[in-house]
Amino acid sequence: MDKKGAVAKKVQLSQGRITEEGLEELRRRVGKKFKVDPFHTLVCKDSIRHFVDGIGDVNPLYRDEGYAKKTRYGTVIAPPSWLYSVFPTWIPQGLKGVHAFHSGNDWTFFKPLFEGNIIAPECTFTHFEEKKSRFAGRIIIVHYDNNFYNQFGERVANAKSWSVRAERKAAQEKGKYAEIQVPHPWTEDELKMIEEQVLGEQIRGAKVRYWEDVREGETLPALVKGPLGITDIIAWCIGSAPVRLKALGAALREYNKHPAWAFRDPRTGALEPTFAVHYNIEAARGAGVPYPYDVGVQRQQWLIQHLTDWIGDDGWLKKCYAEYRRFVYLSDVIWLHGKVTRKYADEEGECCVDIETWAENQRGENIMPGHSTVVLPSRDKGTWPLERRLAVGKG
Repeated sequence: MDKKGAVAKKVQLSQGRITEEGLEELRRRVGKKFKVDPFHTLVCKDSIRHFVDGIGDVNPLYRDEGYAKKTRYGTVIAPPSWLYSVFPTWIPQGLKGVHAFHSGNDWTFFKPLFEGNIIAPECTFTHFEEKKSRFAGRIIIVHYDNNFYNQFGERVANAKSWSVRAERKAAQEKGKYAEIQVPHPWTEDELKMIEEQVLGEQIRGAKVRYWEDVREGETLPALVKGPLGITDIIAWCIGSAPVRLKALGAALREYNKHPAWAFRDPRTGALEPTFAVHYNIEAARGAGVPYPYDVGVQRQQWLIQHLTDWIGDDGWLKKCYAEYRRFVYLSDVIWLHGKVTRKYADEEGECCVDIETWAENQRGENIMPGHSTVVLPSRDKGTWPLERRLAVGKG
């Protein structure tokens, strides 16, 4: 209630349904390429700095020009995950008013991202499938295939993407996560311990990690993120902004074209994007989630940071697959883990290491199972994974 005793109005997100008409519209779109409106296109110091600040990555390879000049790159580069700030690999299309939860990516990285590169994304809607869930009953999973090209016409990366489409009303009624205690009741001692772990991040950097020194079964040092706060979401939006957040008149024109993209906040009278589920409690509840939660790609960006920390400046992240399970709520802490499962020379003769990855929250839940492949320098063979990837793209 407010000061006058009146019951506060709740946020009301649009309530769409999964209908046969809506599914038929999706069927007609399968196989089509969508027009993409990128957030970033130019790899530059500013866009890199805003991005790494937004994910909490302090690796000097992305920040320190003096340091970067001494590496094989010879200049500051963007981390592979920067491509999310070009385009988040999904598009809000079809099934109006039916919520979209980005649920995972399968990345393959081909080329570095040099300062001065101009990146163009391409998105194809490949297929969708229908399933049942405990979260919202009937759900639709939509799949995309995305390519990213530099100004030389080189494909720098490919990303397979999938998102769950769920009816908001059904998710509210089922209340799958209603019993979760949020925000989490951390003690001061717990927070002190977590902050020490956060600051204990291990960045391999210029110390070469050779393939011969890696052992199957060895574990990666954990990377710790959290407790996740509202400013973490704001900083992330500044660097990544997946839905091109707009303000005032620019936003109003957008919402007039797409009414289902916004809701009116009864407290301020302002129109807000449905994206506000990531920082507005009532908006999150309107989507059937008890508290504001992370943006799915955030946690895979953290995963990529975890891996690039471990491989060092001379390694290469070749593949990165992750599924987004559960939600990372504001106040949650995430421990990212990895374990070497296999080391081998692939069909191209590159010295590869397969890594099982997972991320646990303070509840002991694995909120992001996955697996990745990295390429490392070989002391015995005298091979360096960056040699074949540095040609042309540097310009």
